[in-house]
Amino acid sequence: MDDSNISKIILAKWSDRFLAWLIDFMIISLISTIIFLGIFGTINYEFGEGFWAENSQYIPTSIIFFAYWIVLEYKTGQSIGKKIMNLKIIDINGNEPSFKGIIISSFGKAFLLPFDLALGWIITNEKRQRIFNRLGDTVIIKIKISEEKSESRYIKD
Repeated sequence: MDDSNISKIILAKWSDRFLAWLIDFMIISLISTIIFLGIFGTINYEFGEGFWAENSQYIPTSIIFFAYWIVLEYKTGQSIGKKIMNLKIIDINGNEPSFKGIIISSFGKAFLLPFDLALGWIITNEKRQRIFNRLGDTVIIKIKISEEKSESRYIKD
């Protein structure tokens, strides 16, 4: 097989993905703090008792993260962090991801990231996918301009 006609998809490094997530985390944390400060007049608010009181800041902020990633990654394939780090989410065939794939991938990182990431590392595959990336048939790539789009082959960055 002639490798010159194969489009190479460069898988993003875990470190680049972490930095993109950290940028997104700082942006959304700042926005959610401003929103909740405006609504409650404090950042120390609670909803109800028990589980809800203990997780009253985590759950609404995670919902904001979830919406942020769904909107940006479905519309552009990139969150602000991914854009800064030259990363993009695609499906496993090298195409734009489906809305369902974006929702599944976003759910994992918004609500279950430690679990999602730890299992992804343990049960990792050649495509550097978190568990919810695998479930959503998505991968994170390093953006590189390819001369020709034909057959794709994954390589590690």
